Amino acid sequence: MNSLPNYLTILRILLIPVFVLFYYIDIRHGHLIATVFFALAGLTDWLDGYLARKLEVTSAFGAFLDPVADKLMVATALILIVDSNPTPYSGIWLALPAAVIVGREITISALREWMAEVGASSKVAVSMLGKVKTTAQMLALVLLIYGQPVAGLNIAQIGLGLLYIAAILTLWSMINYLRAAWPALMAKG
Repeated sequence: MNSLPNYLTILRILLIPVFVLFYYIDIRHGHLIATVFFALAGLTDWLDGYLARKLEVTSAFGAFLDPVADKLMVATALILIVDSNPTPYSGIWLALPAAVIVGREITISALREWMAEVGASSKVAVSMLGKVKTTAQMLALVLLIYGQPVAGLNIAQIGLGLLYIAAILTLWSMINYLRAAWPALMAKG
């Protein structure tokens, strides 16, 4: 476990409570600080993977913990954003894509675990569509966490639009993963 990518993954997990604290704490620029911590955690996601490949220091621990850290970070952000908008009108428009994204993550995690058990994990490896989905999702979350207008732009509305794009890409990638795994899922035995 003594590699920089693994330390970055652990840092990402440790940043989650700090992000939550600044999201809720009633101080000047609290949401800006929370946004910075979330964005920093998102950057560690990209950086740890890049460094692991570049330095050739991949590990079983990192392969396990990296997606867990990602899912914890995204689920936490989605919960906070939905919690901050509890009215029926705004709440449902945030809760719907949040439920799609979290539901997909649970489904694909279970699918990957099962496919690994049957020796077919390569059929559900991360795809380019998954990377595009993740990028749209992270950008949407950064904008929604900050939520304040910038130069006259309604950042929250842009973030909500991107969250729907991310939810659509989420469903699309889930369908692709399920189609790839379908023969194994339908196999007898």
